[in-house]
Amino acid sequence: MGTHLEMHEQELRRGTVVLASLLMLRTPEYGYQLLEQLQAAGIEVDANTLYPLLRRLEKQGFLNSEWNTDESRPRKYYVTSAEGREAAEQLSSGWSALNSSLTALMERNA
Repeated sequence: MGTHLEMHEQELRRGTVVLASLLMLRTPEYGYQLLEQLQAAGIEVDANTLYPLLRRLEKQGFLNSEWNTDESRPRKYYVTSAEGREAAEQLSSGWSALNSSLTALMERNA
């Protein structure tokens, strides 16, 4: 049962990483910095999951990116686009509604 439960927990987290990334990237961050901030906020995500997600969100128009070559190590900074901010608002509303529904179910069946 442990393996199945871990799989379901991973599925729950996967959906939240999109919303969390869009919210956190309202200010420009590079990938590793975002990874650390997500983990500090209690949102566990693997680098092998986050970097493809960032590229996908950029391709979908939800993120913009820019290379910063001022430092010795070039870094790609991501920031939420106007379309991404709209998506974050809609996803946040959906998350709040879902959370309220689940909370009501848990209270009713406690």
